[in-house]
Amino acid sequence: MAKNNNKEEPIEKQLWKAADKLRKNIDAAEYKHIVLGLIFLKYISDSFEEHYEKLKKGEGDYAGADPEDRDEYKAENIFFVPPSSRWSYLLKRAKLPEIGKDVDAAMDAIERDNPSLKDVLPKVFARGNLDPTSLGGLIDLIGNIALGDAKARSADVLGHVFEYFLGEFALAEGKKGGQFYTPRSVVELLVDMLEPYKGRVFDPCCGSGGMFVHSEKFVKQHQGNVNDISIYGQESNQTTWRLCKMNLAIRGIDSSQVKWNNEGSFLNNSHKDLKADFVIANPPFNDSDWSGELLRKDGRWQYGVPPAGNANYAWIQHFIYHLSPSGQAGFVLAKGSLTSKTSGEGDIRKALVEARLIDCIVNLPAKLFLNTQIPASLWFLSRNKENGKFRNRKDEILFIDARNMGHLINRRTRELAKEDIEKIAGTYHNWRKPSSQTLHPEGEGSYEDVKGFCCSVTIDKVRELDFVLTPGRYVGLPDDEDDFDFNERFTKLKAEFEEQLKEEERLNALIIENLKKVIADE
Repeated sequence: MAKNNNKEEPIEKQLWKAADKLRKNIDAAEYKHIVLGLIFLKYISDSFEEHYEKLKKGEGDYAGADPEDRDEYKAENIFFVPPSSRWSYLLKRAKLPEIGKDVDAAMDAIERDNPSLKDVLPKVFARGNLDPTSLGGLIDLIGNIALGDAKARSADVLGHVFEYFLGEFALAEGKKGGQFYTPRSVVELLVDMLEPYKGRVFDPCCGSGGMFVHSEKFVKQHQGNVNDISIYGQESNQTTWRLCKMNLAIRGIDSSQVKWNNEGSFLNNSHKDLKADFVIANPPFNDSDWSGELLRKDGRWQYGVPPAGNANYAWIQHFIYHLSPSGQAGFVLAKGSLTSKTSGEGDIRKALVEARLIDCIVNLPAKLFLNTQIPASLWFLSRNKENGKFRNRKDEILFIDARNMGHLINRRTRELAKEDIEKIAGTYHNWRKPSSQTLHPEGEGSYEDVKGFCCSVTIDKVRELDFVLTPGRYVGLPDDEDDFDFNERFTKLKAEFEEQLKEEERLNALIIENLKKVIADE
């Protein structure tokens, strides 16, 4: 990696600051495709050139091999990079005024030679608002990331830089950034709680692919075999889907089952027959534009028809529909979904509880998400809570209140620390395990309720409290703040206000009518 003269600042932060200086008048939403596209190009070029040198030497298994034969790279799962697209070629031309056209042509050539990248790579480098000097500076900057001669090292370093830049661009874009990026600490918490060691992992609203990246990273960190998991995804925003495909390719993750269509998962389900072992997702909060009116009789609504004006309970049932008989799901939802009773949502929530599907609810701190200030929660579902893998907890739900955890990284944004994630995940793991077993590495001792933080609750107790799922009701915190649902309260106040207006109009009309009668009598 490039030499780091500043011991206090990681190289990815130095790179970000340098790249951001070159942005000038370009909007962050557009600039991210320029920078991330170049990082991706550097990655596939490094991987190609390393293998090219082995073929050129022609030793051992590579004796007699042709370094320009595309099949030699396909056999090693390496993208073929044609001569005019190789980083060494572009680096020599970085100071020329036509470098933008050269990079666009390089992206086109790579797509032609690698069908899996068709319509994925950005061709935005010759636009008038990106001057050749700035583009040349970016190429030099990214080219200075020294990667050694190992493909694994290349993927690790550039993958880390790519992921860091995704997060920084999301912060720079603010609300729009949250549409393609789930905060890293939230993703890590979901993955650490679900522990997707083996099986099919599905995200039907996958954004830039963070759930998949961290699932594979989790397996590697726990000495598992990444070939034991396979990923399936869907994304309705084509620009975001492209980021996802690059994000996965730079990690060497097979993205052939990550699909795009602009209709989305509800209207055009790309994986209709999939039964996943794990569903991990962060769907849009309180989405009112999900075509619910067109899907009133859809077969996915096994626990009740979700309201046309809010997709929260449609997403929950979509996830359940795609779970295998022993599958598990972990996902983010607006906290209002824990209490809402509008348009039948309370009845659906009751049906989910009675069906013994809900395993754990986590109340999250405020300000974790870039695109909304709406309070959020994590839901964990299990198709079979008595399958023998863990203890039988069929008639219990674990509630965790993590509202006071995390720390601010700026005035508007909070993140969970590693210790926070370990505490929450460890509590869930300890709760699921039989009390006689050795507990999760991060935890010590058996599970115990902790006032104000966690509580294991019977279904009977949830039934007594009318199927409200806010953790504060159970862990011993004041109800008012925890149960407050802005959307529900706003709707109620609006209805009350409209009723008052109608009453005032009725009274005014009555007064006018009486005045008319008085005038007529006189």
